Amino acid sequence: MNPQAFLAKLHKFEIRIRKAVTSQMRGNFNSVFKGSGLEFSDLRLYQYGDDVRLIDWNTTAKGHGTFVKIFKEEKEQTVFFMVDVSASQDVGRSDRSKLDTAKEICGVLTLSAIKEASHVGLLCFSDQKEKYIKPANTLKHGYRTILELFKLKPESAGTNLKKMILFGLEVIKRRSLIFVVSDFIDTGYEENLKALARKHDLVVIHLYDQRETNLPRLGIIPVFDTESKKTIWVNASSSWFRNRMKNLFEDNSKTLEQLCKQNKANYLSIDASEDYVNKLIKLFKVRKK
Repeated sequence: MNPQAFLAKLHKFEIRIRKAVTSQMRGNFNSVFKGSGLEFSDLRLYQYGDDVRLIDWNTTAKGHGTFVKIFKEEKEQTVFFMVDVSASQDVGRSDRSKLDTAKEICGVLTLSAIKEASHVGLLCFSDQKEKYIKPANTLKHGYRTILELFKLKPESAGTNLKKMILFGLEVIKRRSLIFVVSDFIDTGYEENLKALARKHDLVVIHLYDQRETNLPRLGIIPVFDTESKKTIWVNASSSWFRNRMKNLFEDNSKTLEQLCKQNKANYLSIDASEDYVNKLIKLFKVRKK
């Protein structure tokens, strides 16, 4: 697919989502992409009845009175996409991998966010930073972000979610709406994901391919691990092996979903081969509430 066809497809999907938001939800993207948090504005002297948790102890310690912090509602939102582009994402149908779906989802959401005047940023990662684009809110910036994502060719095949979530925590200073898009085939990232959810408004999009959960019965076949560059032989017709693969995926999915629920993050699981638009609409319904 060339860049023009890719953008045309994104526009078509974005229009579908926008129509659904307008008709089914009786609203717009405002509550999805606009800030709902608070940011520090000023200080004033403490008054009887003020919440003691708002006292600024550093200023108060100077001895000129007791001061409390004043906050104002955030009117602008920063929408940041953290996209796993490691080799395990390059799995799926010949015409549609998990990575293809990840690029489309982020592209569609970028178009919607830019139209709502949100700032949009991007971090593509494997086991290293592959592409980082600082947030901005112009239409030109939105198209640049989409095209950079479309043409990206990762340098590394590996995955390190723990390291790259930590990188995101370090570079994204202001509270933002963050979409982490990955197949989450990794370990040891949980604590950093919790920290990301505490600091930001987090949406986790978990991508998978049907063959990862339901292998065809092909007998003993070679399976090439794109990240380790090793080939192993497995018995795809073995009920034990097939059940083990399915149970492993389901256990990992349930653990990730529960982690998100406990830390007030949105969780969305998407089969890379399915029409993801309806699932995004459902996500917006949840967030709008």
